[in-house]
Amino acid sequence: MADTSDQKPWKLLRSEPGPALPVFKVRYDWMENPRNATVLKAVVLDFPDWVSVAAITADNRIVTVRQYRFGVAHFTTELPAGLVHQGESHREAAERELREETGYTSEDWVYLGWVEPNPAYQNNRLHQWLARGARKTHECQMDAGEDVAVETLLPRDIHRYIREGRLRHSLALLSLSRIMPLWDAAGTQDELFRDPLVLDRE
Repeated sequence: MADTSDQKPWKLLRSEPGPALPVFKVRYDWMENPRNATVLKAVVLDFPDWVSVAAITADNRIVTVRQYRFGVAHFTTELPAGLVHQGESHREAAERELREETGYTSEDWVYLGWVEPNPAYQNNRLHQWLARGARKTHECQMDAGEDVAVETLLPRDIHRYIREGRLRHSLALLSLSRIMPLWDAAGTQDELFRDPLVLDRE
């Protein structure tokens, strides 16, 4: 094991706000390296927290969304996900995003825990939720900047999409890995975990 006993936290010398963009704010932190006193201007992207929802129907189908993503300039298959709005809990955000993006709702929610999406630059958390017994109860409520196609997939379809390179969204894959044996090489069984892998309690 690595010896971490000599590692000390970096010292924050000062902060300066950067541009405020539609989805996040930029902050510059001047940090002093405790190892050699070098001062580094670090870029921090100040995001709101995110949610990701693994919604499972009564017949064990997984609710997915397909949408065009500007960063990679093509369509991606993902799980329903989005921002936690100011004043709402991440549970409320998960329920809202599932309903708005897909029209599905659930009365059986399990919190799977949170992860740090990209701690090198971002300061937010991704909260992962499982919605069991999901069913279509509403019409989709897409924003003006959205064009979402909803598809329900069996676990074997998820494996096929991964093999074909059609499902590469890292945070969606991470959430899926908590409810099914995602990296099964065969990937021909419609198997979900009896109990989801829970990191944290709500």
